[in-house]
Amino acid sequence: MVALTEKTNKRLTMQVVDIASDTTAIRSLDWDRDRFDIEFGLQNGTTYNSFLIRGEQTALVDTSHEKFRQLFLDTLKGLVNPADISYLIISHTEPDHSGLVKDVLQLAPDITVVGSKVAIQFLENLVHQPFKRQIVKNGDRLDLGNGHELEFVIAPNLHWPDTIFTFDHKTQTLFTCDAFGLHYCSDSTYDEDLKAIEADFEYYYECLMAPNARSVLSALKRMAELEKISLIATGHGPLLYHNVEELTGRYRNWSQTQTKAETTVGVFYISDYGYSYRLAQAIALGITKTGVAVELVDLRAVGDLVELRELVSRCAGIVIGMPPVSDATQIQGALSTILGSVNEKQALGIFESGGGDDEPIDPLLSKFRNLGLTTAFPAIRIKQTPVENTYKLCEEAGTDLGQWVTRDRSIKQMKSLGADLDKALGRISGGLYIITAKKGDVSSAMLASWVSQASFKPIGITIAVAKDRAIESLMQVGDKFVLNVLEEGNYQRLMKHFLKRFAPGADRFEGVKTQPAENGSPILTEALAYMECEVVSRMDGDDHWIVYSTVYAGRVSKTEALTAVHHRKVGNHY
Repeated sequence: MVALTEKTNKRLTMQVVDIASDTTAIRSLDWDRDRFDIEFGLQNGTTYNSFLIRGEQTALVDTSHEKFRQLFLDTLKGLVNPADISYLIISHTEPDHSGLVKDVLQLAPDITVVGSKVAIQFLENLVHQPFKRQIVKNGDRLDLGNGHELEFVIAPNLHWPDTIFTFDHKTQTLFTCDAFGLHYCSDSTYDEDLKAIEADFEYYYECLMAPNARSVLSALKRMAELEKISLIATGHGPLLYHNVEELTGRYRNWSQTQTKAETTVGVFYISDYGYSYRLAQAIALGITKTGVAVELVDLRAVGDLVELRELVSRCAGIVIGMPPVSDATQIQGALSTILGSVNEKQALGIFESGGGDDEPIDPLLSKFRNLGLTTAFPAIRIKQTPVENTYKLCEEAGTDLGQWVTRDRSIKQMKSLGADLDKALGRISGGLYIITAKKGDVSSAMLASWVSQASFKPIGITIAVAKDRAIESLMQVGDKFVLNVLEEGNYQRLMKHFLKRFAPGADRFEGVKTQPAENGSPILTEALAYMECEVVSRMDGDDHWIVYSTVYAGRVSKTEALTAVHHRKVGNHY
């Protein structure tokens, strides 16, 4: 069971801790943040971690989110004269880590910015001013003096295309930014309470790293070439000191499982353009929920067209983000290679990048259709800044594609049970329920029968939720939902409605009478009873999550009526 961080009245605070010789962590603690980059919710806040390394020269590794501008800059100036900082190392240019780069450059105009080639290019578009720069490649070193020799590890797609790790050979500290991090805010600098953080650690991996599993394994291979790593200084959450081998091992195991999947989908996006990467990431998350591996590819960075052709030919499906018209010639070679490598058995998905200069979707869509590809979801057209529901639509679209490319495997698995066992399992009966949830502007629902009371003190229930269900992302630890109980003899209409297949982003409650529960989730007016619940823990059941939740409120509309019961004849499906 995973406990939530105790609620606090604090909102934005700073923590300064010496973590190794001549090395200081500057942690910006965001106690109340409940969403991160729209794509997924947070229950325990987050932190933005920056680091000072003082040798004969001083280096600052990353900055912080712009919401911490005054707090961070005051803290930094209390530790060092910014003019004395020689290097600003950019692990990657996502705004939560580079939001104050421009401010630091104003305080220290002679500072040298260190980053990957892609990071420096991205940064030019962020700060809009000249700055000294040093582009580093894998294995390059920077000697700060007093034994602090920094070695750089190129780690693209973890989780941005421009990511690098930095290893200090003197302190055996690896600065990894997003990788191995988690969104978890507490006063604990380190990972001493593994039980408290492991659910958030895994959720973070699933949302950000699972779609980049091959890149994770490549980074782990490069990490293995370094000396012993004693401390992983992450960009979010507690630093890893007590459980370095355990948690890096989990990354390895999870990523190996992802890459060993029988089926792969290629997701192609355009770096540093519109919302292409974030939309691609949301689609990839939906795909991985179906047990399908994802290869995320930046069309700007494609160098070897032979490798691209090989990748496309072995994919069961492809998803393409539209490039800008102004850059069409640069990317045209890659798109032509994709068109020349696909086959009629593959699934297709296309989305606009929302950069304001997108190539039109329909001509490219027609070319793929003429080649015989099956469109797994309607083209996603971005006409305004993406919101929560936009990313949820993308996730559901990815899940639809993943389910399409694994349909034959699913049928085969259903038929794999022995006849006697299949019939015996079918004699396990359950009630009929509708799970409803709402988080922010996103809502969802599902029909469920694998529901059972699990405890008296506290009152608790378990629900088995398939990993590829849309509602799964709204049933994380700390999330609240409603369990609606269907009535015997009066459930057919609701059951038929919620059994149908919804298009990505569709309103599950259209035509259904509801009223809001105290926790904000919809109560079905026609339900026999309802209970308000909060997710406490989740157990991995291979193809399902076993969700344990406490029940804290409920009512019955007809005290004499009975719960609808679902009788099966076989156990290989619901």
